[in-house]
Amino acid sequence: MLRWIRQQLGFDPPHQSDTRTVYIANRFPQHGHYTPQRFADNRIISSKYTIWNFIPKNLFEQFRRIANFYFLIIFLVQLMIDTPTSPVTSGLPLFFVITVTAIKQGYEDWLRHKADNEVNGAPVFVVRSGSLVQTRSKNIRVGDIVRVAKDETFPADLVLLSSDRAEGTCHITTASLDGETNLKTHYAVPETAVSQSVSRLEALQAVVECQQPEADLYRFVGRITVTQQGEEIVRPLGPENLLLRGARLKNTKEIFGVAVYTGMESKMALNYKCKSQKRSAVEKSMNTFLIIYLGILLFEAILSTILKYAWQAENKWDEPFYNEKTEQERNSSKILKFISDFLAFLVLYNFIIPISLYVTVEMQKFLGSFFIGWDLDLYHEESDQRAQVNTSDLNEELGQVEYVFTDKTGTLTENEMQFQECSINGIKYQEINGKLVPEGMTDDTPDSSAPRLSREEELFLKAVSLCHTVQISYDQTDGPGDPFSHANGFTAQMEYYASSPDEKALVEATKRMGVMFTGSKGETMEIKTFGKSEKYKLLHVLEFDPNRRRMSVILQTPLGEKILFTKGAESAILPYTKSGEIEKTRLHVDEFALKGLRTLVVAYRLFSAEEYKEVEQRIHEARTALQQREERLADVFSFIEKDLELLGATGVEDKLQEKVQETIEALRLAGIKVWVLTGDKHETAVSVSLSCGHFHRTMNILELVQQKSDHECAEQLRRLARRIKDDHVIQHGLVVDGASLSLALREHEKLFMEVCKNCSAVLCCRMAPLQKAKVVRLLKTSPEKPITLAIGDGANDVSMIQEAHVGIGIMGKEGRQAVRNSDYAIARFKFLAKLLLVHGHFYYIRIATLVQYFFYKTLYDSVYLTLYNICFTSLPILVYSLFEQLVHPHVLQSKPALYRDISKNSLLSFKTFLYWTLLGFCHAFIFFFGSYILMGEDTTLMGNGQILRANRQLMFGNWTFGTLVFTVMVITVTLKLALETHFWTWINHFVTWGSIAFYFIFSLFYGGIIWPFLHTQDMYFVFVQLLSSGSAWFAIIIIIITCLFPDVIKKVFYRHMQPTSTQKSQFIEANAGISCMDSLCCFSEGRSGCSRLAGLLERLMGRCDPRAPRCDLSLSHFCCKHTAYKLEREDAAAGQE
Repeated sequence: MLRWIRQQLGFDPPHQSDTRTVYIANRFPQHGHYTPQRFADNRIISSKYTIWNFIPKNLFEQFRRIANFYFLIIFLVQLMIDTPTSPVTSGLPLFFVITVTAIKQGYEDWLRHKADNEVNGAPVFVVRSGSLVQTRSKNIRVGDIVRVAKDETFPADLVLLSSDRAEGTCHITTASLDGETNLKTHYAVPETAVSQSVSRLEALQAVVECQQPEADLYRFVGRITVTQQGEEIVRPLGPENLLLRGARLKNTKEIFGVAVYTGMESKMALNYKCKSQKRSAVEKSMNTFLIIYLGILLFEAILSTILKYAWQAENKWDEPFYNEKTEQERNSSKILKFISDFLAFLVLYNFIIPISLYVTVEMQKFLGSFFIGWDLDLYHEESDQRAQVNTSDLNEELGQVEYVFTDKTGTLTENEMQFQECSINGIKYQEINGKLVPEGMTDDTPDSSAPRLSREEELFLKAVSLCHTVQISYDQTDGPGDPFSHANGFTAQMEYYASSPDEKALVEATKRMGVMFTGSKGETMEIKTFGKSEKYKLLHVLEFDPNRRRMSVILQTPLGEKILFTKGAESAILPYTKSGEIEKTRLHVDEFALKGLRTLVVAYRLFSAEEYKEVEQRIHEARTALQQREERLADVFSFIEKDLELLGATGVEDKLQEKVQETIEALRLAGIKVWVLTGDKHETAVSVSLSCGHFHRTMNILELVQQKSDHECAEQLRRLARRIKDDHVIQHGLVVDGASLSLALREHEKLFMEVCKNCSAVLCCRMAPLQKAKVVRLLKTSPEKPITLAIGDGANDVSMIQEAHVGIGIMGKEGRQAVRNSDYAIARFKFLAKLLLVHGHFYYIRIATLVQYFFYKTLYDSVYLTLYNICFTSLPILVYSLFEQLVHPHVLQSKPALYRDISKNSLLSFKTFLYWTLLGFCHAFIFFFGSYILMGEDTTLMGNGQILRANRQLMFGNWTFGTLVFTVMVITVTLKLALETHFWTWINHFVTWGSIAFYFIFSLFYGGIIWPFLHTQDMYFVFVQLLSSGSAWFAIIIIIITCLFPDVIKKVFYRHMQPTSTQKSQFIEANAGISCMDSLCCFSEGRSGCSRLAGLLERLMGRCDPRAPRCDLSLSHFCCKHTAYKLEREDAAAGQE
């Protein structure tokens, strides 16, 4: 028990050694004393709270906010000492703010719990007590034997024991982990591969020893000890034996594996970054402003306390006849009295700190976030998915983004490869109607006749159709079946699965051209060349690795010849060729790359009997080596893959998502830098960057790749910095690989950042998930503190999504891990443009004005104090913060540069804050002294004789004077917001004029009745008395005009003399006469895209010209059929024609 407590407190971690021992099927040793190791359960947790810690943890986070903590202190002070105002004035708004915020955050975390429960509650099958038992994913324990069927994801990190294949292999895709959609082959050791039934697995006696959990997806070191007939057989285990959680089983009916890492110890979970509370730049600015106002408040309280004692220096004011001190007060400590008076003034003035600011901000964020989900421009019809908001705390941050970090696979691309052209024997070919035709020629052969191919063309197609690790799936059979039973023809049920998307595209292309790969069984591969079947014996596969950058197969032809087919990057093949059209092929490869195609070079080598005998011996020795196996295999592969005869090259296009290039260009025009972070290969990543417009053709591409040491990396960085300095006119792009990045960040971080910031675009390839997060953190914590956004679709992107200021998940084909851990989720990358340029722009200007306005409008009866910010002046600013549009959405999308106007938190700069603060002080000065000057001598109002005692007459006059000041204040601050409003709807009109009317109605009601539960009736008949005076009305009008007229003059002056880009666009928009203002969503093509609710709101707002074509109200169409933006100038021009 003591050890368990120490582990829970973190003093005694559960893993005491560097390795873990896993007994398969949890069959622990019976002899001797054995203490089982403690392992994590299989639950995945992405939520922030539990039912036990929600209240304390949420309260702790909320009271970290300066305003909340301040009002808690004020509330406690009001409870402890005699203060001028009731504790309700602080306690009620504080309770309301805390409750609303807790409900919102609790709801958002409940959604995360719900998503976690779906994953943890997924049904799985495990082998227990000699049978296959269905249980929930969260119940899997380390040591359990788990069964996974085709197309299911692995629920934990499993060591493969067996599959339905005799050789114990299976194929998986790790798209959700490393972004690669290619098929990977994994293996079981021979001793467990034969255990294909539950009964044999139950009888299996084996132990797995492996390293403790680590985040590296590509590293796994272990061994398995299998006991057979009393003899222990030890086999090594590597990454090829480990099936990672989140990967998906493909082209294999079922597998059995033993769980070695579970839950938050799985490699996928270890690549998650600890979820932390994200705070927007606006909220940080609010805290800064609150500190300044706290300073002002403390100064006012101290000054008032000093003046009080200066006033009381004279005896007649120290103890007047109407306020005589008690004996206890006379003998009390002067220090305690000073502190008490200071706290009383602090409470009296505390309403310059607007607590309702926070609740209004929370409501604005929560309600405003619905507009993203309602926007049909962000709706993807094919997948039937709308934009999703997981947290509304960062809405305004969408308008402040300076860096976008994006994944490549599944985010920028569709993962759909298409064969485009090839080069054979120095001649370029393209595919026309499924036939291989030289460039510049047309297909003249009849469709029914087989094309005539030269020896080189036929050998090239055979090499492409045989040099791969493609597998075939037949949907009509449950098992793998006999591949050759389908050799008579290619059916619609046959589907290729490849170790890379390029391979699949190439094999499908050769099939269309007449050389069809029909399957493999054991060591035999079969192709059909224009209907004629040929069988090849697969002797060896020389797997692809990033150092060689090529893969090869050694085959025995039907004639008995031994031949090597190899393919890879041109830099990995051409230097090892001895014959063929080398220079022409190199030129063609460069041309393909300029078109943005992914290129591969194909070559072959024939072995004599003596040469193959030596090759066979060397491969066997290297594969069975226990020491330095990788190095020995690399030497052997280099020995084999030389003296090649060049066949040609291929060009394959990775299909980009729709409007990716336009989106990246729009972000660039908006002043946002785009970095691509991918786990893909160097060549592939560069090719996609060029095709999507991330890299321009005229850009000078700099490379920091394959660095081996710190010194070499530093020298290369210095060379790159000099090149950038010398060629400062030219735009530069930087390519970095994962290994070089690790070296650069180790000791040369500053130099690396200098190079990166001087590049227009940066591409990081071969990146591990945590490396992506490190890059984001590097920019995020740089001296400039830029706002970052990360977008991706796979589990490998979760770390950077959580690290960035704003994380966006793509609802793609790679699972839901990224979406669950993101702040926002969209279906396609192209939606990012509107999310930032329109919604981000709107959210930021709305909340920036909301914050400044609250500090501006921030003395009297406790009821008025409580209701001023909550009721009288809160609704207009809330509605403003939900619907305001400085510029139409269509304009914002067509002019991305307008995004620059709000960058760097410009609307909440200290200069702007100072202006609003001084404006508030000036208006307060005018309210008080204007009322005093205009009404101070009005004896009919200020010295009413209803109350006989003179002092009561004076007090009655004070209440009337205070009510006049308060009335002027409510009307002025409401009209001030009306001046700031650019986009008027009927809702704005209703809440603006309705708030003023509500104030008058409430005041008449509150002051017109004697309330029995109130201690005093100070407000009785005061407001009625005020409204009955004509001079009071005159004073109200004069003071309001005096306050607002200079503000109107300033606005007119700046708009005409120093207009911003946004104001210029407003002029153009106003002159153009846009007739339909769509407050919620807008298609870039100019069509309204309102959902049913959004359309209803638009019609209620009355913003559209009734003459303009409106929405079709049929049940099947809730969108505008006609152009919504009719320009008066165009109509006039059309009329003249």
